[in-house]
Amino acid sequence: MSNTSSIIVFTLSGFNETINYRVTLFSLTLLSYCVILVVNVSIILTIILDENLHEPMYICLCNLCINELYGTAGFYPKFTSDLLSDIQVISYAGCLLQIYVIYSSAMVGFSVLALMSYDRYVAICRPLEYHSVMSLRRTAVLVSLSWFVPFCCTTMSVTLTSTLKLCGSHIEKLYCENGPVIKLACSSTTANDIVRLIFICFYCCHFLFILGSYVQLVKSAVKSRESRRKFTQTCVPHLLCLINVTAALLFDLIYSRYGSSSVPQSVKNFMAIQFLLIPPILNPVIYGLVLTKIRGRIISVCMKAGQSFKLRLKV
Repeated sequence: MSNTSSIIVFTLSGFNETINYRVTLFSLTLLSYCVILVVNVSIILTIILDENLHEPMYICLCNLCINELYGTAGFYPKFTSDLLSDIQVISYAGCLLQIYVIYSSAMVGFSVLALMSYDRYVAICRPLEYHSVMSLRRTAVLVSLSWFVPFCCTTMSVTLTSTLKLCGSHIEKLYCENGPVIKLACSSTTANDIVRLIFICFYCCHFLFILGSYVQLVKSAVKSRESRRKFTQTCVPHLLCLINVTAALLFDLIYSRYGSSSVPQSVKNFMAIQFLLIPPILNPVIYGLVLTKIRGRIISVCMKAGQSFKLRLKV
């Protein structure tokens, strides 16, 4: 296999340990994906349909949920079909597409979380300037950038990967990742390594920016009761989501690079997919439970739906 044109399909060997319980895994996976769809779509529709929620923080939350749907769409449909298949393979083009969707989704998610931390910083630390700094127009520009920049970064990374000469087609994963594909290369990967390092540094700067924002938020919160109230109501769910996403991504990144070969394949599989499973479910649930406006609106819709259902039953 001297070049990429000879690679038609990749074999995903991570499924070898799932032979004895694929039906159970399929059921749990389907249930998880349905939960992800329901909770994220509920938040999205609640924000879109309620004009009182057309504020920067809720616009960012809406984009975060849209991104969760986008990212999981790159994994769950293929994963569920593979669980029911005797052979787990993915085409070369399909592999690059899956890498693009999953990686760009992870980057977009972190960018939106950084934007949400800036929004909370301005709202609590500079409340008099909030409406001028976080106007709807500026929010739209910042949200657009939080999608555009990650897409550009991922395009560059996947394009570099597509130019590599590959000497193998065996991926020890449940889905395609950039790292394992690069390891199959028999040509120089220096450019890929440099670009990957630049992107890691870039998103480490995002994390430092978020950390700096929260240092200022905590300082402001201890000064007054109103600031503490705002911090508790709006920053705590964001902080929980941030910890959730960061821990999941770091866990996957560190393990994929330094993980031990003695670890059972089933454990490796869970470590590989936990950032595609836990944040998409927990993030909208956390916001739905903690944010008063979101929770109140969802409860109101559910009550109206229940009353309408009872009336239909009486008729």
